[in-house]
Amino acid sequence: MLELSNIKKVYRTDKLETVALSEVNLVVAGGEFLSIMGPSGSGKSTLLNLMGLLDTPTSGSLLLDGENVSTYRDKKLALLRNHKVGFIFQTFHLVNDLRVIDNVELPLLYRRGISSRERRALALLALERVGLMSRIDHFPSQLSGGQQQRVAIARAIVGRPALLLADEPTGNLDSRMGEEIMDILRELNEKDGTTLIMVTHDPRMAERTHRTIRIFDGRQVA
Repeated sequence: MLELSNIKKVYRTDKLETVALSEVNLVVAGGEFLSIMGPSGSGKSTLLNLMGLLDTPTSGSLLLDGENVSTYRDKKLALLRNHKVGFIFQTFHLVNDLRVIDNVELPLLYRRGISSRERRALALLALERVGLMSRIDHFPSQLSGGQQQRVAIARAIVGRPALLLADEPTGNLDSRMGEEIMDILRELNEKDGTTLIMVTHDPRMAERTHRTIRIFDGRQVA
């Protein structure tokens, strides 16, 4: 699914150069559930952004489904993201003025050839997967943190992406809610074959994935 070779990411300003990642080599198989761990500032989120085509490496190559996307321009990256990648964030990033069903439909607005009826049907299917059919007309502020994260997961999977990226998906939840979110992610991985990559600080959550890589000072150390 993903192959990273000698990935380096450098952020530059007029007076400063910061190496966020250096010499990262990693292969992620289709259908794998991978966790990434490391201290704050180690480069975990930078690595996830590169994998999700939200950023491009300074050097090295990144292959997605065998396609070298390292040098793609923003427009082509955005198209690939919309069709192949789903994102789940720690802080949910829901639109407070939109109902649950409308939040879930959002990614499909950027796809050509999908009617409003098809968008609604796909959004309902996604919400059914996460057990929130009874909340489709609620607004985010009317939901608990765990329910908001379920909406965020539904939004991430509504376009049926092959790759799902989660940045601390249980970080803002209590332990029970965190386990419930992990149950949903495991089901998506095991039943649908979705490739999952998750950044986490919680070793209990990492233990529920197939493999864990550790990042320290921008390098893969274990």
